[in-house]
Amino acid sequence: MRPLLLALAALATAACVRNAPAPGTAERAGGNKAPALELVAQSPRQWTGIAVSKDGRIFVNFPRWSEDVPLSVAELKNGQVSAWPDAIWNEWKPGTSEPNHFVAVQSVVIDDQDRLWVVDTGNPWFKGVIATPRLHQFDLSSGRLVRTYSFPPEVSSGDSYLNDVRVDTEREVAYLTDSQAGGLVVLDLKSGGSRKVLKDHPSTHSEVDHLMVLGRRFDRQVQSDGLALTPDRKTLYWSALTGHTLWRMPTEALLDKSLDDKALASRVEKAHTIVAPDGILFDGKGVLWLGGLEDGSIYRYVPGGAYEQVIQDARLLWPDSFAEGPQGWIYVTTTQIHLPPAERGPYGIYRYQP
Repeated sequence: MRPLLLALAALATAACVRNAPAPGTAERAGGNKAPALELVAQSPRQWTGIAVSKDGRIFVNFPRWSEDVPLSVAELKNGQVSAWPDAIWNEWKPGTSEPNHFVAVQSVVIDDQDRLWVVDTGNPWFKGVIATPRLHQFDLSSGRLVRTYSFPPEVSSGDSYLNDVRVDTEREVAYLTDSQAGGLVVLDLKSGGSRKVLKDHPSTHSEVDHLMVLGRRFDRQVQSDGLALTPDRKTLYWSALTGHTLWRMPTEALLDKSLDDKALASRVEKAHTIVAPDGILFDGKGVLWLGGLEDGSIYRYVPGGAYEQVIQDARLLWPDSFAEGPQGWIYVTTTQIHLPPAERGPYGIYRYQP
């Protein structure tokens, strides 16, 4: 058995799937009981992104932030982590040609047509872009690669780190954040052409030089990170990880190629002041879910309405990415980024019913 397959077997053995109710529930403002937080899976390896299909299949990704990442994209299946779509896609190493190999995956997302999208930063270990940043589209039923979109140097190069993606299947456009260089990327899924916008705008850059996350100081500055598209596809929301502002803009402006950054800046709005988040997600009912890094919680925001803490739980050690599954379940990964590796326990996936 090759070393990769041995590593995959060890990872699969170590990851387990459960459905255990949280010990107790908190009270929301106004006396309403908070949703119970259920453990879905744990892994000894650090994952970031999560995607859940219409029939409940769960996909995760493992970012290449360390030297011991045995695979990049996996499916949780029968209680085990399995390389997806196969082992070959997951066996990249320095010097390996990049086609049909994941280099440094940051996020996985399933769109409303049940297609899986994989964001490959091409920037392993945060040492700079060494391979072409790409967005892959896969067919879930077959695991077949449908199309790969590559980003030119003027969109993502140097210290760029493409982070999250949201797909508008009606207009055939994808939006991405760059969490290291800052800026939003607009990708035309028909032509494959892309452009970066608002790269120098305050909304796509860190607002503070550090965060206090559950009593621990986090000194790294992270730019535009969380990204969410309203169900009607009319408004895009985003936030810097090291910041406390939720921003938004009409997508019609982002799609207007005649608007330069100065014109686009006039369309950016401050939606709300928030607890610093990582991932954000609109569910099918138009509620925006946000992780609360600093206080280990989950918040909800209704555009034009309330922003409130819904869950606070000691297990929410850096709530990272969100996904919506069947029956309205909301899933979230935890990545423990604020803790030294020696102090981290198993990384979790949790879910709750709003």
